[in-house]
Amino acid sequence: MIQTVGVVGAGQMGRGIAQVAAVAGHAVVLHDQEPGQWETGRAAIEQSLDKFVEKRKLTPEERDAALARITFSTRLDALAPAELVIEAIVEDLGAKQALWRRLEAVTGKVCLFASNTSSLSIVDQSVGLAHPDRLMGLHFFNPVPLMALVEVVRSVRTSPAVLATGEAFVRGLGKVPVPARDESGFVVNRLLVPYLLDAVRALEHGLGRVEDLDAAMHLGAGHPMGPFTLLDFVGLDTVVRIADIMFDQFREPRYAPPPLLRRMVAAGYHGRKNGRGFYDWSTEPPAPMELGL
Repeated sequence: MIQTVGVVGAGQMGRGIAQVAAVAGHAVVLHDQEPGQWETGRAAIEQSLDKFVEKRKLTPEERDAALARITFSTRLDALAPAELVIEAIVEDLGAKQALWRRLEAVTGKVCLFASNTSSLSIVDQSVGLAHPDRLMGLHFFNPVPLMALVEVVRSVRTSPAVLATGEAFVRGLGKVPVPARDESGFVVNRLLVPYLLDAVRALEHGLGRVEDLDAAMHLGAGHPMGPFTLLDFVGLDTVVRIADIMFDQFREPRYAPPPLLRRMVAAGYHGRKNGRGFYDWSTEPPAPMELGL
């Protein structure tokens, strides 16, 4: 039974995972190398929990108890008591491999590891580990406190018992575990990324304007938001990085980022997180950007 959860990375995904684990009753150690991340992360968690209180999904007492269960440390060895450590660091294979090797040295022999990767192979991450059977994928979706899905990924080296524990942990968070094969993109991104890239290609080819293509998919297909709004929410740089990883594995043209998307990332248009993407997020409502098409 998992009582203490370690989370590595106090960015948007890491603090979301820490929040849902704490609300579910787990003690959480949130680790980040940057001390300043704690102030930013704690403020974001408090703000998120306050919204749940406002919507009467949590009581003030439950909010305070969840916050009290989360501790922060810049020291990796603070994760030693954890029975499960989830990484939410940069989407870089070398960085993840190095992290797992370091964690094997500081955690107990029964500690399980889970990667929040959206596209990198779990078995590739396990290279160099003494116990590769303890590593699985637990891919949460953003925003973590609101999204119900978690992709549970088993590599050829993951123990069935580890996978079962991971699925039980996910259910204990009130989320739905969906098994996924250890292939780049898993289930959701394998289907979603080509759709987003096709939308950019349609824009490049003059099929319609950003706002019109968004409206068509929102109103015609019943999607909660159009592809360009979704691209801005996910992050254009994130989509390019995921698409590149998927293209490297499958070598299929549909996974290759279109030139327009690469140019926008090169220009610093990363989406909602920095205020500029396919929309200008400094206005209300957000206005489509002039892209010179």
